[in-house]
Amino acid sequence: MYYVSKGNNTLKDGWFSEISPEMWPGQANSLEIQEKLYDQHSEFQHVQVFKTSTYGNLLVLDGCIQATERDEFAYQEMIAHLPLCAMSREPKRVLIIGGGDGGALREVTRHRCVERVEMAEIDGMVPEVSKKFMPYMARGFEDERATVMICDGVKFVESCEEGTYDCVIVDSSDPIGPASVLFEERFFRSVFKALKPGGVVCTQGECLWLHGELIGDTLEMCKKVFVGGSVSYAYCTIPTYPSGQIGFVLASKPEVDGKTVTFERPSREAPKTKEGSTLKPLKYYNSAIHSAAFVLPEFARQIVEPHLVPGNDAAA
Repeated sequence: MYYVSKGNNTLKDGWFSEISPEMWPGQANSLEIQEKLYDQHSEFQHVQVFKTSTYGNLLVLDGCIQATERDEFAYQEMIAHLPLCAMSREPKRVLIIGGGDGGALREVTRHRCVERVEMAEIDGMVPEVSKKFMPYMARGFEDERATVMICDGVKFVESCEEGTYDCVIVDSSDPIGPASVLFEERFFRSVFKALKPGGVVCTQGECLWLHGELIGDTLEMCKKVFVGGSVSYAYCTIPTYPSGQIGFVLASKPEVDGKTVTFERPSREAPKTKEGSTLKPLKYYNSAIHSAAFVLPEFARQIVEPHLVPGNDAAA
C-alpha cells in the first residue's frame, strides 16, 4: 500500500513517514503504524489518527505530525507554562489561538488563578477527534472556565477590545497553508492590541536546526511590533517533531510604567496538581527547565541573539 496526502506524507509497509520538502527538505520522520483509526477531510484540512506501536495514538493534520500520546506533554507544558510562569502577576484571562487538540488548554487550566480561558480554533473537527482518540490531551475541554469558539482566530483577535487578555498562546502548525497568516505582522499587531499592559504572547517558534531564517524574521517582527516590550526565544526537545526539537517565540507588552517581563526567569512556581484532579503531575516543565530552555547552543545563539530584547522588571 502506498498513499500520498496533501501534506506529502506516506503510509507504506506499516510505517507513516512525515515528508515536507518545503519545511524540512531531505529528511523524514517515521513511526510504525498498527492501525488507521480516523481519516477524514474537514473544510480546512486532512485529519488522520493512527495507532502506533510505541507512541500511542498519533494525530496528523495535512500530513504533518501534530501530537502523539507518548510525548505531547513536552510541547503542551512548555507553550503554556513558559509565558504564564514568567508573569509576575497572576494571569486571569487567557486566549489560545489554534490548539484544537486541547493540549495547551489542558495546561492552562492547571493555573487556578486563571478565571477564563478562551480558544479560537478554525477547524471544529480537530477538537472532536482529539476528544475521541486522545482523551487525556483533550481533558481541558471539560473545565468550566474554558470556552471554545470554532472561528477564524485571526479575525477573532482582530475584533477583540484593546487590553482584553493577560496572555495569548498561539498554538499553530507550520507557516504553510491555513496557519501561514499566524506568522504575519498584521496578526501580531492584533495580538499586541488585545493584550493588557504587561501581557505576554507565546507562539510556536519552529526548529532551530531547520528554520533559522524564519525564526530570526519572526523575532525581528516581534521586536518591531512589541515596542518597549521584551522579546525572547526558548525551545524544548520532543522526539516526534522534525529534528526532535521545537521552539517558542515570546514577547511582552510593556506595563504602563515601562517595566517588561524577563522571560528567562520564572516569577511564579509551576502549578501543582490539585488533590482529586484528573490531571497527572507535570512531566516536563519545572522552574529549572524554564530557565534552561533559553540557553541556546552557539550556532542558535548567533541566529537568535541579535533579535532579542531583554526584560527590565525590578526582580530581574
